[in-house]
Amino acid sequence: MKLPLPCLIFILLVVGCTKSVSPDEYNAKAADPQIFHETATHLTDVIIHDIFKAPVASRIYSYSFLAAYEALVPGHQDYQSLGGQLVKFTAPPKPDSALAYCYPLASIKAFTTVGRTLTFSGNMWDEYEKGLFEKYRKMGIPEDVFERSTAYGDSVAKHVLAYSAKDNYKEIRGYRYTVTNEPGTWVPTPPAYADACEPMWNTVRTFALDSVTQFRCPPPAKYDLGEKSKFMALTMEVYNMSKTLTSDQKATAYFWDDNAFVTNVVGHAMFANKKMSPAGHWLAIIRTVATDKKLDLICSTEAYTLGALSLFDAFSACWDEKFRTVRVRPETVINNNWDPDWRPLLETPAFPEYVSGGKLKKGRKTVTTFV
Repeated sequence: MKLPLPCLIFILLVVGCTKSVSPDEYNAKAADPQIFHETATHLTDVIIHDIFKAPVASRIYSYSFLAAYEALVPGHQDYQSLGGQLVKFTAPPKPDSALAYCYPLASIKAFTTVGRTLTFSGNMWDEYEKGLFEKYRKMGIPEDVFERSTAYGDSVAKHVLAYSAKDNYKEIRGYRYTVTNEPGTWVPTPPAYADACEPMWNTVRTFALDSVTQFRCPPPAKYDLGEKSKFMALTMEVYNMSKTLTSDQKATAYFWDDNAFVTNVVGHAMFANKKMSPAGHWLAIIRTVATDKKLDLICSTEAYTLGALSLFDAFSACWDEKFRTVRVRPETVINNNWDPDWRPLLETPAFPEYVSGGKLKKGRKTVTTFV
């Protein structure tokens, strides 16, 4: 059927007046770092909801950000793949140089694919991703470029997930630590008396460290309950300080309290609060710095990625020391020897004392925050 001439002229005018979006325009919109910041925060929300233990959370972040970075790098000549620079990691497949891509879109797709795969709550990703990718479609990205970019993001995600599958994580699921009850060694602590957290974590492949023993800590103070021993001095410092904490000290402690699963006991009832993990906390700080400094997308993604990989390796080395020395917690020593009712300000997490997972520096004084 032939259209009347006036209708045909109208359609031609509408089509002719429709402004196409140039690659520079839609790439600039897609490269808004705020979109990536929000998506990184969504991953944290899922990790909190799913109650992943601290080392496991660091693993999820590492592979997710690695995928995002690798899918973004081809669009930035001044940056290079981490392939060949991380332990046993090869560079992912390269995009077709003859075709157009929206690399920020590919990056966010790689990130969400890995994040979804390594977490449990797929329903938390469904609605989020629907809104996220609708936002990109409204930027005017041509359909062929959109499909090609998301497909490339998926290919990078599959490459990173294949890499993750060989890190020995799956092989140590279900392993439980056997308490020896030898003097000075770790035992479960109140109120939950939980099993040891990830006692075989030192066997999971590292990213940048040659091995978890590359930078070993000096040995802890010898276990000695003598009044003048160094061990007893350290233990008494914890006990005495707990009696004189200022409001500022308590606020500082609560700020750094990243125990992902905190137990609450009220009468005969026990329930738990879900909280951010140490890796999530530090990556949130990276977001704050990136936002304050107005870092662009590639700089922000690099910061997240290197931060996540560093945190993972730090956990690996820390956990190796913890389960090598298996140092008793101050709470156990205090309860067993002079104050059975004493409890620390923050719940003692379910793993050995030494080495600390973090230190706070104030002037020249270093205060160890036991985690």
